[in-house]
Amino acid sequence: MSVVMPKVMTRGVVFIHSTPTALCPHIVWALEGVLDTRVSLDWVTQPAEQGLMRTEFSWTGDAGTGALIASAMRGWDGLRYEVVEEASRGSDGMRWTHTPELGIHQTRISANGDVVINEDRVRSIVEQHAGDASGMRHAFDQALGSAWDEELEVYRHAGEGAPPTWLHKVG
Repeated sequence: MSVVMPKVMTRGVVFIHSTPTALCPHIVWALEGVLDTRVSLDWVTQPAEQGLMRTEFSWTGDAGTGALIASAMRGWDGLRYEVVEEASRGSDGMRWTHTPELGIHQTRISANGDVVINEDRVRSIVEQHAGDASGMRHAFDQALGSAWDEELEVYRHAGEGAPPTWLHKVG
């Protein structure tokens, strides 16, 4: 007798902070491929950089869908994005950020959106950089994704007039 585990569902949001217009249909196709449903995105110009577009999209899916979405768009020239997956039963909340210059960064997030560094990673950084405050600061900045946040901030700020995207607690 096999035990069927119930699916763990979660919600999330995709923030396309900036993309060349030519990538817009490819982003839609990537989302449709991962989510296995039709997707309609409302594209607006990205005021932070001429000729670029931006959009936001809320999704619902199985736990782990955020990783699939982030991977589907990874490495595309000129694309800056964030994918956020809310915590679900048995899974931490996660955030993937991507910039053309830095590539992709993955981190756990708390319920209020703060980056969370797990205990083992903190201990490892402290051991590796004992007595080297500058090296420790750099390692913590890397773990927090500080460089990605710095690069994306101007694009996030430019989207402040966009309609809010609300996330809701799931199961």
